[in-house]
Amino acid sequence: MSDKNFEGKRTARERLIQEREAQKVRDRRRRTLIVSAAVVGVLGLAAVVGMLAVNSDSDGGKSDTAGPLLAPKGTDTKSDPMVPVGATDAPSTLTVWEDFRCPACAQFENGFRATIQELEKAGQLKAEYHLATLIDGNMSGTGSLRAANAAGCAQDAGKFAPYHDVLFQNQPPETDDAFAKNSHLIELAGKVDGLVTDPFKQCVNDGAHDSWVRKSNEAFQKGNFNGTPTVLLNGEAIFPKKGDEEISPANLKKWVTEANRGKKAGTATATPPASG
Repeated sequence: MSDKNFEGKRTARERLIQEREAQKVRDRRRRTLIVSAAVVGVLGLAAVVGMLAVNSDSDGGKSDTAGPLLAPKGTDTKSDPMVPVGATDAPSTLTVWEDFRCPACAQFENGFRATIQELEKAGQLKAEYHLATLIDGNMSGTGSLRAANAAGCAQDAGKFAPYHDVLFQNQPPETDDAFAKNSHLIELAGKVDGLVTDPFKQCVNDGAHDSWVRKSNEAFQKGNFNGTPTVLLNGEAIFPKKGDEEISPANLKKWVTEANRGKKAGTATATPPASG
């Protein structure tokens, strides 16, 4: 083989090697571009999903986040998540477990409101409201939680009782999760003089008392109650009846009078003063 032929074959081999190396470089670049595009696509999808999640919950608080337990002002921050209404030293205590989406709770509250408030004002009775989210679990949704959080925000402003009443007076049908919208809860708060303030709106939108509401619902579950409303007078069940007597406004007055015989009326208020 001549030197010329040998040199030609070597040059051809070198060109082939160079082309293969160049192809490898091109392949690596292509793989890098494909992987980069895939990563960008995943990030873009995640961003879209994140936006959808944020947008879908933009009017529903932060119900999926646990957050620190923040009890409303004037409530028990240790072991018993409830809201007291009336004189703390009243001789009788009405304990009420209820859910703002519960139709039977609305029937009880709307039917007995005047009687309960009359007894509270007379210092004969104090009420302890425990908030549950039973309907959220049974019917799906977040209206029970959102409304209970908003009620806790109203308690911060010293206006739990009137806002509590407004919610039950404007309760949507059980299958309608209207209370899941913070904007609707804030709109209803407009029916309570002085309640709609920036702190109240922020409290509602932030779900500030969500963990406290969840703790209250856990206590309801552990209590092995039959359902909502559960109503106790000095620890004895009175709804739908007390012993053989059906509950009624007249009977509730009678039962409280009997329980308070010989006892002084209460005078110390449990409701915190309105803030700001």
